[in-house]
Amino acid sequence: MASPNACPTEPQPGRGWRIARAVIGSLLVTIWKCRFGLLRGRRRRTIIAKQMRLFCERMGPTFAKLGQLASVRPDVFSPETVFELERLQDRMPPVPDDAIQKAIVVELGAEPDRLFADFEDEPLAAASVAQVHRARLRKDYLPVTGEVLPAGTEVAIKVLRPGIEPQIAADLAIARRWARRMARFKRLARWRPVELLDEFSAMLDRELDFRNEGRVADGFTRDFADDEQVIVPRVIWRHTTRRVLVTEYVEGWRLNDLGAAERAGIDARALATHGANVFMHQVLVLGYYHADMHPANLFVTPDGRICFLDFGIVGTTTSAQREAIAQVLVGLVYGDADRALRYSRELGLEIPDEQVAKVRKRVEELVRNHLLAEPQADVRGFALGFLSMLADFRITIPTGYGLLIKSLVTVEGVARAIYPDLDLMQAARPFTTRLIAEQLLQPDRLRHRLAAARNAALEVLLS
Repeated sequence: MASPNACPTEPQPGRGWRIARAVIGSLLVTIWKCRFGLLRGRRRRTIIAKQMRLFCERMGPTFAKLGQLASVRPDVFSPETVFELERLQDRMPPVPDDAIQKAIVVELGAEPDRLFADFEDEPLAAASVAQVHRARLRKDYLPVTGEVLPAGTEVAIKVLRPGIEPQIAADLAIARRWARRMARFKRLARWRPVELLDEFSAMLDRELDFRNEGRVADGFTRDFADDEQVIVPRVIWRHTTRRVLVTEYVEGWRLNDLGAAERAGIDARALATHGANVFMHQVLVLGYYHADMHPANLFVTPDGRICFLDFGIVGTTTSAQREAIAQVLVGLVYGDADRALRYSRELGLEIPDEQVAKVRKRVEELVRNHLLAEPQADVRGFALGFLSMLADFRITIPTGYGLLIKSLVTVEGVARAIYPDLDLMQAARPFTTRLIAEQLLQPDRLRHRLAAARNAALEVLLS
């Protein structure tokens, strides 16, 4: 625990050498545990993944965030790595309350006690880059969506940790030097370490600007305004800046703290099924989705609603992608491996002709063993096996495709945190079936299919 007067995010002298020693130490441990390269396949990838997670945890906030960003890129990293990096601990010793209050003064121009009523010095949460405190509105506020929030409404104040930005900049400069060194080695260069780090840096910069998160949260609130089972804390823009985000405070249980007693008070099965449908609605209808939907970012409220938090990482889908994704999901839901693979190609999954038969056979086995299994489907087992199979065949995973598969695993985990016996494939059948039917009945689609059917019939009659 940091001393009360120390800022845990101040740049540390000699950090470059400490990171270098940690990198070399991790490499040596990994080489030893992999039996100097004798271990192959999944066993070796699992060892490497664990060492990556331990390294990120030891190196602090910057590398913890880089690890989290890597965990949503199955198109680059092995499935073992992306699922292992999900376990990264995102907790830090709290910043002293006087430092937080000074940060609020700098951003909002006044002491917290003048801006808010009942500002609580004790933080609700202290993560790697931000800290959250509870307070009450001193004045009424009209949010972008919904009714006026009256004075006295409880709010959550998310404050960027003082000093974190220069530390992240210094750590990224060190990481870039290592990325350039990695790029000199042929086996590592295929990861494009420099370009990948630049991409992660841009994503991290967007995440550190809380206004981006606020805009996405407002859009999500607007798009689910008519859904009585979904709640998103509304943003208080009057008190929101790049480094401070103020939203409604929502009471509830985090999914990773949801026990049997809490589940007993809600219709757990219906809520879990609805939560899965909400995710599919995001992907297949809205065209954007919460891509960091782990259990700590979701609440279940006492009145049985799902509360979505933390919109720092968002995935997007185009109209053409949404149509193909719907077909892939239908294939998986009904155990049609051929359909799932056919439409996966439309999403950019390129399978060499000489490997098509082997890949189809492996996918059929995975579907049979995991998605059609009794008593319930195992989406995580299917996803891990599928992504590992692509890695074994050295088939490139398109950007966004792997994230979608991983997101389905996350949705299954979230749904089962609410209702452990939920079968995600069974729950998804009505939604995907209805969506495909709606797509087929679109006027443009009907005209195209009728023309194709007419031409095919004429060809048969005239042959």
